[in-house]
Amino acid sequence: MNIAILIFDDAEELDFVGPWEVFTMAGNVIALQKREAEPPHVFTVSQNGGSVRCAKGLRVLADHSFTDAPKADILLVPGGMGTRREAENTAMLEWIRVQAEGARWVTSVCTGALLLTAAGPARDKVVTTHWGFVEQLRARGEAREVRADMRYVRDGNVLTAAGVSAGIDMALWLTGQIWSPDLARATQKGMEYDPAPPYQAMV
Repeated sequence: MNIAILIFDDAEELDFVGPWEVFTMAGNVIALQKREAEPPHVFTVSQNGGSVRCAKGLRVLADHSFTDAPKADILLVPGGMGTRREAENTAMLEWIRVQAEGARWVTSVCTGALLLTAAGPARDKVVTTHWGFVEQLRARGEAREVRADMRYVRDGNVLTAAGVSAGIDMALWLTGQIWSPDLARATQKGMEYDPAPPYQAMV
């Protein structure tokens, strides 16, 4: 299974690193438990390959460019301020559209929903995005509905998550759909992901 994670300049780091951790940890669990399923092939893709400078300054070397990336079974599009620029990038939108046509799941985190609606896969779908971008996405009129009250939303094979850390929740749910809830729980345990927000957790 090919899981393609799109990256671009000014992408929000945790939008894609969180799901990367989930999917690669799921692969580790599959291998450790000697399950019959094949671990997923998780890789990053940027328009031209090479170095990408993310929103908070992290630099990432993309595994593939648009021209040599394997066909995605699962496509993940992160958010970040770069989405505003990339929503006008015809090469970016066309690559998303073509990859989405044959994918089992098409996903986004945060303002990545903007690219999915602009490119077409999430047009006329129910989606979610970062709380601070809900009204802007609604104003574009491309989505059927933009939910502001959910961590992630599924509409057919399009799966969108709210801001930043919500991508982890979405990826864990998707892991349960692809393999099994038990594998998703083992992945969550492997990550020690059991969030208690710091100030709510104070005693």
